[in-house]
Amino acid sequence: MIDLVLGGNKSGKSDYGLDLLCRGPRPWTLVATGKSRDLAFREQIRAHRQSRDAGIVVREVDTDLTGTLRTLSAGGGGILVDSLDFWMFALMNRYADGEMRSRPQEELLNELAVWRGGNLIFVSTEMGLGPLAFDGEIRAFARDLGQLNREIATVSTSVYLIVAGLAQKLK
Repeated sequence: MIDLVLGGNKSGKSDYGLDLLCRGPRPWTLVATGKSRDLAFREQIRAHRQSRDAGIVVREVDTDLTGTLRTLSAGGGGILVDSLDFWMFALMNRYADGEMRSRPQEELLNELAVWRGGNLIFVSTEMGLGPLAFDGEIRAFARDLGQLNREIATVSTSVYLIVAGLAQKLK
């Protein structure tokens, strides 16, 4: 089963994804894609660590999300990927070329098309709810993330939109 949890910044999407994970069978694994690059984000990561169940194993990834999911799929249980947007940032940071950046996304979508592992939950920012960015690179990021969200929604069993901490099931 694949679930997708979408929402804006600080909407409660990570909390909802964590709740979905903890409702499912163990073992529980959180695949963290965000890297702290400033003090405020380090504090946000620290607060997330303190609030979650100590029984959740944390795996940090940079760009090899697909390989990590393949490895974890054999263990059963639940996997929470938090979040696709930070994974996309890592891809942008590693690959300047858009074609090179799209290959890991295609690999992920191919893996999800045949997913046989345990419960898999993705958290991602829904970029289309805010104003259009002035910068071309940010607009390209928003388009790429929006497309990835759409494609993952297609293969997902359930899709949720989180607004102001409230979940609305879309699919």
